[in-house]
Amino acid sequence: MADALIVVALLLVAGAATDAVTVRDPARQALVLSVLGTVLAVLFTVLQAPDVGLSQLAVGSALTPLLIMLSVRKVRRRGRSGDGAR
Repeated sequence: MADALIVVALLLVAGAATDAVTVRDPARQALVLSVLGTVLAVLFTVLQAPDVGLSQLAVGSALTPLLIMLSVRKVRRRGRSGDGAR
Protein backbone atom coordinates (compact mmCIF):
# COMPACT_ATOMS: atom_id res chain seq x y z
CA MET A 1 0.00 0.00 0.00
CA ALA A 2 2.79 2.42 0.86
CA ASP A 3 4.52 1.71 -2.43
CA ALA A 4 1.38 2.59 -4.35
CA LEU A 5 1.12 5.89 -2.46
CA ILE A 6 4.72 6.72 -3.28
CA VAL A 7 4.19 5.95 -6.97
CA VAL A 8 1.06 8.12 -7.09
CA ALA A 9 2.84 10.97 -5.31
CA LEU A 10 5.81 10.73 -7.68
CA LEU A 11 3.52 10.79 -10.71
CA LEU A 12 1.77 13.89 -9.33
CA VAL A 13 5.13 15.57 -8.75
CA ALA A 14 6.24 14.74 -12.30
CA GLY A 15 3.00 16.13 -13.74
CA ALA A 16 3.10 19.32 -11.68
CA ALA A 17 6.78 19.90 -12.49
CA THR A 18 6.11 19.43 -16.19
CA ASP A 19 3.23 21.90 -16.01
CA ALA A 20 5.44 24.42 -14.19
CA VAL A 21 7.96 24.25 -17.01
CA THR A 22 5.50 24.42 -19.90
CA VAL A 23 3.29 27.27 -18.65
CA ARG A 24 4.33 30.63 -20.14
CA ASP A 25 2.40 33.18 -18.06
CA PRO A 26 4.34 34.08 -14.88
CA ALA A 27 1.19 34.41 -12.79
CA ARG A 28 0.04 30.95 -13.80
CA GLN A 29 3.55 29.62 -13.21
CA ALA A 30 3.34 30.84 -9.62
CA LEU A 31 0.03 29.03 -9.19
CA VAL A 32 1.43 25.80 -10.64
CA LEU A 33 4.53 26.20 -8.47
CA SER A 34 2.26 26.40 -5.44
CA VAL A 35 0.56 23.16 -6.47
CA LEU A 36 3.97 21.56 -7.02
CA GLY A 37 5.06 22.62 -3.53
CA THR A 38 1.95 21.09 -2.01
CA VAL A 39 2.42 17.82 -3.89
CA LEU A 40 6.07 17.69 -2.83
CA ALA A 41 5.00 18.22 0.78
CA VAL A 42 2.65 15.25 0.44
CA LEU A 43 5.46 13.17 -1.08
CA PHE A 44 7.82 14.02 1.78
CA THR A 45 5.13 13.11 4.30
CA VAL A 46 4.52 9.77 2.57
CA LEU A 47 8.27 9.15 2.66
CA GLN A 48 8.13 9.66 6.45
CA ALA A 49 9.84 13.04 6.54
CA PRO A 50 7.10 15.24 8.03
CA ASP A 51 9.52 17.97 9.13
CA VAL A 52 10.75 18.41 5.56
CA GLY A 53 7.15 18.26 4.37
CA LEU A 54 6.13 21.09 6.68
CA SER A 55 9.07 23.19 5.55
CA GLN A 56 8.19 22.53 1.91
CA LEU A 57 4.57 23.42 2.60
CA ALA A 58 5.54 26.76 4.13
CA VAL A 59 8.24 27.77 1.68
CA GLY A 60 7.44 25.94 -1.54
CA SER A 61 3.70 26.30 -1.64
CA ALA A 62 3.15 29.60 0.15
CA LEU A 63 6.13 31.92 0.41
CA THR A 64 7.87 31.49 -2.94
CA PRO A 65 4.70 31.75 -5.09
CA LEU A 66 3.62 34.78 -3.06
CA LEU A 67 6.93 36.54 -3.73
CA ILE A 68 6.69 35.68 -7.43
CA MET A 69 3.15 37.04 -7.64
CA LEU A 70 4.14 40.28 -5.91
CA SER A 71 7.10 40.69 -8.27
CA VAL A 72 4.95 40.05 -11.34
CA ARG A 73 2.39 42.56 -10.09
CA LYS A 74 5.03 45.22 -9.56
CA VAL A 75 6.61 44.65 -12.98
CA ARG A 76 3.23 44.81 -14.71
CA ARG A 77 2.34 48.04 -12.90
CA ARG A 78 5.65 49.58 -13.89
CA GLY A 79 5.08 48.48 -17.49
CA ARG A 80 1.63 50.10 -17.59
CA SER A 81 2.90 53.48 -16.49
CA GLY A 82 4.67 53.70 -19.85
CA ASP A 83 7.03 56.51 -18.96
CA GLY A 84 9.90 54.25 -17.90
CA ALA A 85 10.75 56.51 -14.95
CA ARG A 86 11.95 54.78 -11.83
